[in-house]
Formats: sequence, C-alpha cells, structure tokens
Amino acid sequence: MTDTTPSFRELLRVFTRIGFLSFGGPAGQIALMHRELVDERRWVSEEQYLHALNFCHLLPGPEAQQLATWVGWRLHGWRGGLAGGLLFVIPGAAVMLALSMLYAVAANLGWFAALFLGIKAAVLAVVVQALLRIAGRALNTTFKRALAVVAFLCLFLLDLPFPLVVLGAGAIGIAVAAVRPGWLALKADSGPAPTSPRPWGQSLRAVMLWGTIWAAPMVLVAVTLGRGHVLWQIGAFFSQLAVVTFGGAYAVLAYMAQQAVQHYHWLSAGEMADGLGLAETTPGPLIMVTQFVGYLAAFRTPDPFSPLVAGMLGAVLTTWVTFAPCFMWIFALAPWIERLEHAKKLKGGLAAVTAAVVGVIANLTLWFALHVLFARVGEVRSAGLRFYVPELTSFDWRGGLLAAMAMVLVFRLRWNMIAVLGTAAAGGLLLAGI
Repeated sequence: MTDTTPSFRELLRVFTRIGFLSFGGPAGQIALMHRELVDERRWVSEEQYLHALNFCHLLPGPEAQQLATWVGWRLHGWRGGLAGGLLFVIPGAAVMLALSMLYAVAANLGWFAALFLGIKAAVLAVVVQALLRIAGRALNTTFKRALAVVAFLCLFLLDLPFPLVVLGAGAIGIAVAAVRPGWLALKADSGPAPTSPRPWGQSLRAVMLWGTIWAAPMVLVAVTLGRGHVLWQIGAFFSQLAVVTFGGAYAVLAYMAQQAVQHYHWLSAGEMADGLGLAETTPGPLIMVTQFVGYLAAFRTPDPFSPLVAGMLGAVLTTWVTFAPCFMWIFALAPWIERLEHAKKLKGGLAAVTAAVVGVIANLTLWFALHVLFARVGEVRSAGLRFYVPELTSFDWRGGLLAAMAMVLVFRLRWNMIAVLGTAAAGGLLLAGI
C-alpha cells in the first residue's frame, strides 16, 4: 500500500469519474489514469504505474482496463480490482448498448445511412493514424519491420488465421530473444530477479474462480439452447478472441471483422465500420465494438426470443466473455509482476507480437479502405493467394471526399477524434442530398 491509500468509497468515486471520461483509445485512457492516480492523488508511484503498464502489455485484452483493475487490486485487493475494472467498462458498455439498439432499428433510414457514411470515412482516417503511430513506436529494428511485413502478407494474401499469425510471431520472438535480443531491441535486466516465494496458490485460486465465471453463461446457453444457437456461436467466438487479443483492439479488429462478416454473416463490412465508429465515440475500451457485433448477430437471429431481447442477451454475453478473462489474467498474474519484469524470453515474444500487430493493423486499414470507398469488393483466389478486387464503377465519390477531408483534419489540422467524427458525420448528411 502507498502512504495515501484511499478509502474504498473514494476509490469508487474516482474510478467512476475515469470510466465516464475515458475517451480517446488506450493512449488517452492511460494518460488520464496517470494524471488522476499518479500525479494528482499519488495512490501509486510512477515506477509502480509503469511496471504495471508493462505487465498489462504482456496480457491479452485491453491494457487500459487491465491497468485500472491492477490499481484497484493493489489498493483494495479483489474488491478494489473488481471496482476499478468494472467501472472502467460499465459506462461505455451502457452507451454502446443504447447505440446498438438505435442502430438496429434505424440503419435502413436514409438520414441514418448518410450520417454513418461520414462516420465510416472518419474511422478510416483514425485507423490510418493508429497504424502510423503504432508503427513509429514499435518498428525500431529491421527485424521488427520484416515481421510486420510478413504478418501483413500472411493475413492479406495468404488468408492465414489471425491467431496463428499472432502465436507464430510470439514463438519467433521467444526464440530470437534467447540468441539475438538486439534484433528485438530488448533492454538488459534492471536488477536481480526477486527471491520471494512464488504465489502459486493465489494464482491457481484466481484461475479456478474466474475460469468458472467465464464459462458459466456458456454452460447455461449449451444446456438451454444448444450449441447450434447463435448465442453459443457468439460466446465461443468472442471467448477465443479474448485469448488472442495481444497488441490492442486494432490488432484483433481485422480478424473479428472478417470472421463476423465473411464466415458468420452477422453483419456487412460497412456495418462493421459503423460499429467501430460508434466505439470510437464512447468512453471505455475500443474493444467494446464487440458488443455491437454481438447485439446485431443475436438481433437478426432471435429465436426463441424477440429481436430486442435476443440482441440484449447477445450484447451482454459478448461483454461477459470479453472482459471476464481480463479479470482472470490480472488476479492470477498480478502477484508475479516483479518476476515477469525479468522474463526476457516473454518480453521477446511480446516485442515480436507487437511488431506483427503493425502488419495486422495494415491489413485492417486496407480492408476498411476498400469497403468504405467501394460499394462492391470481390475476392479472387489464384495460386494459393487471395486478392481483394474492388469494382471500380462502384466507387463512392462521397465516401472518398469525406475520407480525404477526415485525413486533412487528422493529419494537418490535428483535430481530436470526436471533432473529426462529428464533422465527417455532418458532411455525410450534407452530401446526401447531392
């Protein structure tokens, strides 16, 4: 504990405030928590905060939400961790559910489609910005740049599964860290490894408890509705996603979008871009876009429920299986944080995954660009390769104009994300009459 350990009531108040103000993606959320928890209240030290942030980067899932969980856990144990993590998620989840419900019933209206034409164009600019920022930070060696290119080619041309690419990059990073750590720009250990007893019992109890919590709704769905029901498909897919979401939300969005659109046919590519736009405008983790997908999937295949009830169940189940694992990782592994700081091979695996994530986001960017700018995009397979071929006559000049405007606002005028999304949405409404 620190010298300024807050009361549990004070912790609830501050994390509620953070939950409602956590716009701007992981970078903005991490900066907000740093100001609130380190600079202003000194609940944790700078060194503790940075160590915990590095630790959260090692885990699958949204690092900002896991960092909030860790701070709560350190200050008030399990109940503090639950409070920090849940309050970071609940405001955004509530807003996203309301927006998903509105979208499902209004998507076919002309003005609504025009509004979201602008939002999709703005999302394209935001994704390009994320790609450049992450590439600039992560690709600091030739080997990492090569990994990013290979990851992009594996996804875009070879159509390999996202989990295979991520896990393969991690395995390569572990091997390279053992023989050529300089290729991954790994720093030397800061000191001797801790010699305190290993907290195996605490970790095992956390895995058993949270594994049960994670699986409970899936067991209920299997028993009552069967494994062929859409709710089972939603829970199984997003549970798998929760295990491989290394590198932040953008890394997994391409895989999620392509699976949801092309394999499950839960929604269209344009609707997937709409969902990302909604997630960008709400507080909380960007991965909350999964709730939008889960809502639409169940809403459109509702039996035996009404569409509204099915959609709400799909949204809640998606959020449950997305975030329950996050609590499990933190409560099981937080006691090991000092030891993980000295795990060179593990850090090598993470560095390689982070490099590969740049290629993954490049794949997402190109995929989104094609589906935002062209109404019809086909696939051609030749010699084992997969190519996306847009129909040139289906080019949407309105989308192209709005995307160009959004690029100027983001890269030249440096407007914030909410302002860009609002301006592009207004532009979509204005162009609808032309």
